Amino acid sequence: MASIQKIGSVWKAQVAKRGVRRSARFETKAQAVAWATTLEAELDATHHGHIPDRTFGELLARYGEDVSVAKHGARREQVCVARMLRDPLAKVKLKDLCATHAAAWRDRRLEQVSPGSVLREWTLLSVACNTAIREWGWLKENPFSRVKRPEKPVPRKRRVSEEEIARLLHVCGDDLTKATARVGMAFQFALETGMRSGEIVSLEWDRIYETHVHVSHAKNGRPRDVPLSEKAVGILERLKPLGMNPVFGLTPAQVDALFRKVKAKAAVTGLHFHDTRREALTRLATKLSVLELARMSGHTDLRILLSTYYAPDVSELTEKLRAG
Repeated sequence: MASIQKIGSVWKAQVAKRGVRRSARFETKAQAVAWATTLEAELDATHHGHIPDRTFGELLARYGEDVSVAKHGARREQVCVARMLRDPLAKVKLKDLCATHAAAWRDRRLEQVSPGSVLREWTLLSVACNTAIREWGWLKENPFSRVKRPEKPVPRKRRVSEEEIARLLHVCGDDLTKATARVGMAFQFALETGMRSGEIVSLEWDRIYETHVHVSHAKNGRPRDVPLSEKAVGILERLKPLGMNPVFGLTPAQVDALFRKVKAKAAVTGLHFHDTRREALTRLATKLSVLELARMSGHTDLRILLSTYYAPDVSELTEKLRAG
């Protein structure tokens, strides 16, 4: 049965029915009652073997609001959800949704973006469907589980040359009161630490120690400590007088937009900010063992570390072999 009660200036609705317990807060009592009534009706329909009269777009919107928002990569998922809501798949009724619709979406997206991008979006859509099956009773089966996934692309091997680094930093400038210059600092810091862009821009001063920084919100959900080189320490010392917190005074969106502009002005093509992670770990591999490297990068699967993020040139391996 639904329970509606006023808490402060908001109305809290609680539903406990058919083994499901959910709650939400609303500005008005009418909104709370409407939400609880709708949810109870959906639970009854599910109990009797019926899929609610909803569209796939409504499923995605709910996933974005209820599930994505609690994730570390919330912004990226919500951008994907917003884009998907404009796709024909969003208009399909859940009772009609089948593998044919998933296949049509796959083929449509493969004409627009790379297989790697399709696979990332595929994962989000599939997880949303599984959530709707297990927790909401909105689907009986996952249509994406019955369709062939695109072939996984060959891992990127892009390295960053010293000449490119010099050109990029020249364009960024030295005035750290400007966001573009701080993007240059973030770029250098990434090359020294192998940290992801999101980890760098969320870094705060109380997570920085004499020998390392503590990453509390990593992509895999596991915190880790990242040791600091002398150059990394020097970057932090240059930023400290600015008094910004987070340290770099940047948002993920600023890094994305400004790094694209810097690349264009520096005539650097085919480079992503995330390629700094590969460059950093490949360089660090000359100093650290593979287990030490994994500890620093946060990888729990050594296959991913070696296939995706460790990309030495054969000349580097030859030189190291002969030096021994």
